[in-house]
Amino acid sequence: MVNPKLPAFFYGGDYNPEQWPEEIWQEDMRLFKLANINVATVAVFSWALLEPSEGQYDFTWLDKVMDMLYENGMYACLATSTAAQPAWMSKKYPGILPVTIDGQKRDHGCRVNFCPNSFDYRRASQALVRQLALRYKDHPALVAWHVGNEYGTYCYCENCAKAFRQWLKERYGSLEELNKRWYTNFWGHTIYDWDEIVPPSHLSETFSRGYMEGTYFQGMAIDYNRFMSDSSLACYKGEYDIIKEITPDMPVTTNLMGTFKPLDYFSWAKHMDVISWDNYPSNKAVMSNIAMRHDLMRGLKAGQPFMLMEQTPSQQNWQPYNGLKRPGIMRLWSYQAVAHGADTVMFFQLRQSRGACEKYHGAVISHAGHENTRVFREVSQLGEELKKLGDKILDSRINARVAIIFDWENWWVTEYSSGPSIDLKYVPQIEKYYKAFYDMNIPVDMINEDADFSGYDVVIAPLMYMVKPGVNGRLEDFVKNGGTFVTTFFSGLVNENDLVVMGGYPGQLRQLLGIWVEETDALFPDMKNSIIINRPFGNLHGQYQCGLLCDIVHLEGAQALGAYGSDFYAGMPAITVNDFGSGKAYYVASDPEDAFVKEFVRYICDQKSIKPIMDVPANVEVTQRIKDNTVFIFILNHNEHAVMVDLGPQVQHELLSDKYLSGASVIPARGVFILES
Repeated sequence: MVNPKLPAFFYGGDYNPEQWPEEIWQEDMRLFKLANINVATVAVFSWALLEPSEGQYDFTWLDKVMDMLYENGMYACLATSTAAQPAWMSKKYPGILPVTIDGQKRDHGCRVNFCPNSFDYRRASQALVRQLALRYKDHPALVAWHVGNEYGTYCYCENCAKAFRQWLKERYGSLEELNKRWYTNFWGHTIYDWDEIVPPSHLSETFSRGYMEGTYFQGMAIDYNRFMSDSSLACYKGEYDIIKEITPDMPVTTNLMGTFKPLDYFSWAKHMDVISWDNYPSNKAVMSNIAMRHDLMRGLKAGQPFMLMEQTPSQQNWQPYNGLKRPGIMRLWSYQAVAHGADTVMFFQLRQSRGACEKYHGAVISHAGHENTRVFREVSQLGEELKKLGDKILDSRINARVAIIFDWENWWVTEYSSGPSIDLKYVPQIEKYYKAFYDMNIPVDMINEDADFSGYDVVIAPLMYMVKPGVNGRLEDFVKNGGTFVTTFFSGLVNENDLVVMGGYPGQLRQLLGIWVEETDALFPDMKNSIIINRPFGNLHGQYQCGLLCDIVHLEGAQALGAYGSDFYAGMPAITVNDFGSGKAYYVASDPEDAFVKEFVRYICDQKSIKPIMDVPANVEVTQRIKDNTVFIFILNHNEHAVMVDLGPQVQHELLSDKYLSGASVIPARGVFILES
């Protein structure tokens, strides 16, 4: 993401000068320069100031801020301010306020507290955006647009009900088709008029039983998720289109939130110039899970570099336990984002708020108000390093031969399923298989079911419960042509409307996998089974624990590599492989322990000659970005102690220290190497 105005890493973050008297602004500029900050995201929540009454705009303070940034050698990522409408607007147009899933009309307050299908909200937000775009289109400080902020509100009002009916008409065309897709003959739900359709809320088709959230009609609920994701997207697109009309060459984004369930980010990515996201792991976070979310954000636009829009320089304020980032962690985790494809390093926030809920959220400038703090010194150091890197790494890409399918609609439908177990969760299964590759330092692309599989050697699809139209055929072509496909229990059962594919599980995947799943046993948390390896393959031998679900599998051309060790299905296949064309398709019929997944993934990679980027000690992460035949290898030491790494005989330029290294080299505790070769 090389920006012609600022051909360097964007380094900065959310800046809220409207919360402070103007005499502090110049001190902010002094401190920002000391911290090597070059971009400030401004006006994120400023609608009430920019439009104090309907149609009356006041940009006086924002003019000053934009001018001040540029005069001090900094740039602006200008937000549209539309994440929080003014109180006068909610009062005058109460239809803007959303209705909760429990049927309660919300009052004004909080943020993103609007109905995404409110005509008044869309009209007013787009009017403000047009004013902003026209006013600042030629401002020299402008380098990017930031639409809204962390979208994701679901609404169940009558306005949404009307819009949902129209969305369904466009999707299905007729009530006959809708009734067929929703299987409405169940429980006598046949619909004879579009106006009979109501949103699936706790007043109708969804429920909360304390131990679980659920729905009686999965097809309807999934469609409402699709509709709500599209509704929020329409709000974003309304603003995006105006900005692109007026400033066609300026990049436009909105900040996503990693594995955020309500919105289908693959759908959103088609309408974003660059992906940006907010990374807020806890101190107890598993490093592979952070890496996976970076790779997911990179995967939304087929490997295009993304923006790290927000992270805290120190601590969050909203988690149960908001520990400080220990010395070196902010730098290490910032470079982890870069190592996985980020071309920016941005913070929330630049100056710490004095009041309200974010006053104890970390900031570059703390309540102390000066530069003599540990956090400020670390931010300044990182800024100096990024400045020295210039544009050398920007726009470089990661080449992966392995892909893991992550699909929002599969996430929704899997966890809407009524049975077989409340412990069945989508994201942890993705994380489990991702971690096995991460621990081997083998790069992974995160893709969805619509992606082109042909560029990969291995495609993994844990919990591929829903198989959408055309996906099965493309997977068969992929395997026929020599690819390796791996999927797991609870896969292939339903179509895009959560209707079971008849003829036996795993439905459309049955021929590819060469198996028939007769039944699925759901184990209680204190119950376990085992997978006994029939014959050793790779490093897999002996017995491994498994649980959660156990599919009872019959072979239809596949071979059993492992069998269950106990219960009435002892001896039946627990892991299978099917030769299909020139490739292989594997099925893991239960949820195995991590040791099994680790060795299974290692075996799969060995079969395809996929090797780690580098052999390193435990808890050392290695990634690789490539640009114009130049390779940048990132080595990140997540240990609290120094480790020795073997860089090989070739001398390589380490960019952060500007040293030339080879052979055995010591990387400090929480240290980072970036090798150029």
